[in-house]
Amino acid sequence: MKQPIHGLGPEELAEAVREAGGERFRARQLAEWLWTRFAANWDEMTNLPRALRAALSERWLDLDGALATEEVAGEEGTGTRKILSRLADGELVETVLIPAAKDRTTVCVSSQVGCGCGCAFCASGLNGCTRSLSAGEIAAQAARAARLLGRRPDNVVFMGIGEPFLNYDAALAAARRMNDPAPDGLGIGARRITVSTCGVVPGIERFAGEGRQFELSVSLHAPTDEQRAALMPVDRKWPLGVLVPACRAYTERTGRIVTFEYTLVAGFNDRPEDARALLALLRPFPSRVNLIPLNPVKEFSGRTPSAATCEAFRAALERGGLNATLRRSKGRGVNASCGQLRRSRIGER
Repeated sequence: MKQPIHGLGPEELAEAVREAGGERFRARQLAEWLWTRFAANWDEMTNLPRALRAALSERWLDLDGALATEEVAGEEGTGTRKILSRLADGELVETVLIPAAKDRTTVCVSSQVGCGCGCAFCASGLNGCTRSLSAGEIAAQAARAARLLGRRPDNVVFMGIGEPFLNYDAALAAARRMNDPAPDGLGIGARRITVSTCGVVPGIERFAGEGRQFELSVSLHAPTDEQRAALMPVDRKWPLGVLVPACRAYTERTGRIVTFEYTLVAGFNDRPEDARALLALLRPFPSRVNLIPLNPVKEFSGRTPSAATCEAFRAALERGGLNATLRRSKGRGVNASCGQLRRSRIGER
């Protein structure tokens, strides 16, 4: 299967151009079309010789070939857009454009087709993991988002479908394309690119030595192994006694603070005693907690806590010395939970 050309670094792009019969300076022109003009197809790249475009198209996919947009769903009043795209082999993948303050936009990208981690409240894993995405398929999501926006995104988060650290090489290669300065990449600052894991400890350990200042986010969601294993089967392989020390070691090695994602489920992990247990777990080292009211999934019986309960939980963490934020949900009208839009379309097949 042909791959998107967006996965290639500068030297690899130059080699692709050479193999297609082009002169080296054409690689610079090609990079500009990919990462500053966000060209959708080879025909748009008008300053490249027709023969070179034809030769490249035989080996590599352009943006339209990499991601044939199936659906763009939006929710009135929020500006959130969820893009469902069809890959070259017919599989579907989601990308989300999330507005933020001061006209900024965060793009959420997927790293796999489906997910094998099986978190109870996430629709991504309900059909398992079909395959991992290539670096080009991941990077092309950011390029597609940039084309829709008419500019590069302000932030990218690897929080879409799939577990990035179970597709480590491709995910980090794509992150480097997003971070590389224009025209070799999108030129997004490393600290504006966040990779999120459900707690794959070997990935966290490897990520600590990556050498770029990408941000790390870890899905925690419960303060005890008993609770966490009920939500996240990954806890049985890498329980809190292994995960938390790995996060602490990451912070000590990199000087970067880990963000822990914590989905609040009514009556399950949102009680005062849960806040106290979370404080005991995380207070020994610098970290931050991002609280997320549950986005309901019909296959999960959990309920969303009241706004007052969520705020009380946040306040308890703050009083205890943890940096805690409460995320305002955006996108309930666009199948907000990860994987819901893809799953709805799979069900139509």
